[in-house]
Amino acid sequence: MVKKFLSLQWKEFKRSSSFQKGIAIKILLAFAALYFGGAAILLGSGLFFILRKAFPAEDPLILVNNFIIFWFLFDLVFRYFMQQMPVMNVKPLMIIPIKQKTIIHFLLGKTMVSFFNFLPLLIFIPFSIVLLVKGYPPLSVLLWFLSLVAITLSLNFINILVNKSNTVFYIVLGFLATLAGLEYLYINEYFNTFQVSEICGMLFNGLYNYPYLIIIPVALAAFLYYLNFQYLNKRFYLDDVVSKKIKEVNASDLSWMNRFGKLATFLKNDVRMIARNKRPKQVLFMSAFFVCYGLFFFTQSAYQDKPAVTAFASIFITAGFLFSFGQLVPSWDSEHYKMLMSQNIPYRKYLESKWYLMVLAVLISFILSTPYIYFGWDKYAIIAAGASFNIGINSFVTLFGGALNRVPIKLNEKAKAFSNTQGFNPTQLLIALPKMLLPVLLFYIPYAIFSLEVGIITLAASGVVGLIFRNFFLSQIEKVYQKGKYKTIEAFGEN
Repeated sequence: MVKKFLSLQWKEFKRSSSFQKGIAIKILLAFAALYFGGAAILLGSGLFFILRKAFPAEDPLILVNNFIIFWFLFDLVFRYFMQQMPVMNVKPLMIIPIKQKTIIHFLLGKTMVSFFNFLPLLIFIPFSIVLLVKGYPPLSVLLWFLSLVAITLSLNFINILVNKSNTVFYIVLGFLATLAGLEYLYINEYFNTFQVSEICGMLFNGLYNYPYLIIIPVALAAFLYYLNFQYLNKRFYLDDVVSKKIKEVNASDLSWMNRFGKLATFLKNDVRMIARNKRPKQVLFMSAFFVCYGLFFFTQSAYQDKPAVTAFASIFITAGFLFSFGQLVPSWDSEHYKMLMSQNIPYRKYLESKWYLMVLAVLISFILSTPYIYFGWDKYAIIAAGASFNIGINSFVTLFGGALNRVPIKLNEKAKAFSNTQGFNPTQLLIALPKMLLPVLLFYIPYAIFSLEVGIITLAASGVVGLIFRNFFLSQIEKVYQKGKYKTIEAFGEN
């Protein structure tokens, strides 16, 4: 049965319209995995000798046990942001005679076959081999290694529960915050609390000194597997999948948008989509962090005399929403795109609504960037020029890039960096180059030849020119969208 499941998943991937995109991304990820895997093997092979040279009086294994808790904490946080949970279209399987327990075991087994689980092994296996070569007791080393494997799998199952349940998320977050707080108080000697890392070091040393304690991490991994199984098993019903949950929705008063005429309907839909769904909310929160982008560059003395770097940072300060939201047009509407395209609505109005939304976001970001005046009026002037470029040039480049994106987005599914490629197209990497490099060139060349003021004026003027030719740009972009309209509908119709 597992072989049949693997065959079905391979066919689903191979027959998808995004097959070539998936192949390209997976090749890149494979190279990244080889690089980090090779680095992990080198680290594991040399860790014993590095620690012995740095701390001659200490046992390298004891040092590893004393600090390995930080690795596992980092691993858990890294998994939460990076690891995407494997998915499977289970609705067709619910109506045929296949035991649901078999399907659930397969899904949980897929989570165990993950690079995030193999990476620690690439460190621990070489390190354990070195320990055996150096004369450490084979049984103790073997069971210590297996204990670390069980803990790694436990983190994998904890990550699944954290992603699926808000209750578990807040419990784990509170637990980690408590441990971090106690460690911070002890290190800074605010209170005479116990040192968390020292206690954890004693526990890991105990796993080596008393090999029979392996039963604890193994039992923990088995218990967490059981919790995941029960969680999925209770929600694995056809009625629960097909039926829609009815929730009370508080309609927002967006009547002030009526002043935009025919565009108001699209603008209201986008605002409601952002307010009600996980993925758009995540993009909105990420955009807010872009406003703080300048703090990294403006506060560093190394960048004070590098206006090109200042221009680069200034573009990002007001372009957070434009880059993150705009590049996924029209994927945001993939769930109802077919219905949307069947309406008697000009495509131009649809594109204009997205453009106005991005322009509004740039203006709001520019207003929020006002405190940057503290770093000097010259830097604030560059931010203003960058906002002009984002409105007059980058907004159209971003819309054009969206026409090449035919990967659907699940609005209520949280995105994971690198592992979640929904709405991602390799072509976007090429489209991103002019959005980032062109404004720097428009600023730096006049600055190098003439003066800072001329560079700022040139960058700002480029945005004004783009606004003058707004209708021309939108007309050309509309033609691109119209040409690929039916291919986009077909792609968005796939699971």
